Amino acid sequence: MASNVEAPERWYLALLGFAEHFRTSSPPKIRLCVHCLQAVFQFKPPQRIEARTHLQLGSVLYHHTKNSELARSHLEKAWFISQQVPQFEDVKFEAASILSELFCQQNLVDSAKPLLRKAIQISQQTPYWHCRLLFQLAQLHTLEKDLVSACDLLGVGAEYARVVGSEYTRALFLLSKGMLLLMERKLGEVHPLLTLCGTIVENWQGNPIQKESLRVFFLVLQVTHYLDAGQVKSVKPCLKQLQQCIQTISTLHDDEILPSNPADLFHWLPKEHMCVLVYLVTVMHSMQAGYLEKAQKYTDKALMQLEKLKMLDCSPILSTFQVILLEHIIMCRLITGHKATALQEISQVCQLCQQSPRLFTNHAAQLHTLLGLYCISVNCMDNAEAQFTTALRLTTHQELWTYIVTNLASVYIREGNRHQELYSLLERINPDHNFPVSSHCLRAAAFYIRGLLSFFQGRYNEAKRFLRETLKMSNAEDLNRLTACSLVLLGHIFYVLGNHRESNNMVVPAMQLASKIPDMSVQLWSSALLKDLNEALGNTMDAHEAAQMHQNFSQQLLQDHIAACSLPEHNLINWTDGPPPVQIQAQNGPTTSLASLL
Repeated sequence: MASNVEAPERWYLALLGFAEHFRTSSPPKIRLCVHCLQAVFQFKPPQRIEARTHLQLGSVLYHHTKNSELARSHLEKAWFISQQVPQFEDVKFEAASILSELFCQQNLVDSAKPLLRKAIQISQQTPYWHCRLLFQLAQLHTLEKDLVSACDLLGVGAEYARVVGSEYTRALFLLSKGMLLLMERKLGEVHPLLTLCGTIVENWQGNPIQKESLRVFFLVLQVTHYLDAGQVKSVKPCLKQLQQCIQTISTLHDDEILPSNPADLFHWLPKEHMCVLVYLVTVMHSMQAGYLEKAQKYTDKALMQLEKLKMLDCSPILSTFQVILLEHIIMCRLITGHKATALQEISQVCQLCQQSPRLFTNHAAQLHTLLGLYCISVNCMDNAEAQFTTALRLTTHQELWTYIVTNLASVYIREGNRHQELYSLLERINPDHNFPVSSHCLRAAAFYIRGLLSFFQGRYNEAKRFLRETLKMSNAEDLNRLTACSLVLLGHIFYVLGNHRESNNMVVPAMQLASKIPDMSVQLWSSALLKDLNEALGNTMDAHEAAQMHQNFSQQLLQDHIAACSLPEHNLINWTDGPPPVQIQAQNGPTTSLASLL
């Protein structure tokens, strides 16, 4: 009798052992693994084994093959059978979790949602699975851009975690909710939530790595909030804390001790991913502040780390990090006069987006914006307009929309014959009245654009008023590029008005700041003005030195201009519709002319 009871267990364990051996072989032998698991059903196993085997088969087929229909069939059976077996939570909820993932992959979101809701409803006595399924459904709503439903679920999760005594997971739910509220620009709700999170994080006594990872999450939200608001100077204390925090985490060893509360069995991001994220927000800060060499240094570090991680980890968040880093370094290259390199990196972003439709959907507007900025740098104004117009059509993000409109306005100003379109745009980004976003940096840039237009129209007193407003705002938050641009334009105005001394007082610090950034266009502009100023003042030696500087900058920009326009990737300026072009045809040399900043 005893042997009859043990027999099925022995055959089951043997088949399971073989299946696992084939699954973990190098390379994995998935077909043999599936055969072993399917053989289990020949023995008419009890419901527990039957449900678990369906789950294992569904999981293997989902993760290792393209046979999604068979995977779905097994997972549905696992979910159905496991609901009839008492105390079988792990199989039941894992089946629901993987099955909903599969539904989403097949674009059957309307099948995934009720499945997850049912699983959440019946998992309240199983804290780990209840929290995990709430996170999963919240993520699904987020991907659908239904941030209100996602926030509601995260709020439910936070309250549940509090009831089951998990302050750690409560903080994760609240921080996740804070992240979505920031995305929705609900700043009135964000501030009290972040204050509460800060208190929970500081008071929580637990695993040091978990505590520090909560602090990183909290500080990343604070830093990005400041950067979104264009407050480059105000963010510095938070950014410094964040950098210290990631250094602390890198010295801590991962404890193998599992938390006593099953609801605590979560982590926000792996340590290595957090490290890249901190590099990323540092690059964002350096870019906004105009410390471009620092931005370059941290981008190189982050990209090197990403290359190592991507060899072992195919997590989609790594590609997202890579694209955002490239977006920032491309802007740096265009400012520092490395257009050819910027263009090749734009092409790299295109390739990354070709590999992931979701990545392209989330970054298409940014990609066309970057191409628009490149077009300005090579004086292809019609293409710049087409790229910015495409980007505006694709974005729903208010800050990006404002940034694009500001740059499109600069294109219309340079073209000089688009008055109706220009005034229509300027009405929508009026810094004196109903400015569309709370960003300090973008509002300062809007004043600069008004000053630039007034300069071209010969309304110099009005231009000075706008530019002094830009200077006041950019000095308040260390926005070095805007400061340099405003100073050189003011210097140009004073030069035109014949006030050479005041012009010199503006152009010299503009040149110093532009060299420190370094901003090649402002250096070119400043050196041309310094040459004319010194000639007017009779300073022959200084005029000659400035002329030599201007000649050097012109040569560098011309060589880079020719190199960029000769690349096959230059044809990307003609792409305004659909996914990124797969192959870019070479063309016969440059077709555009070099233009200085004005």
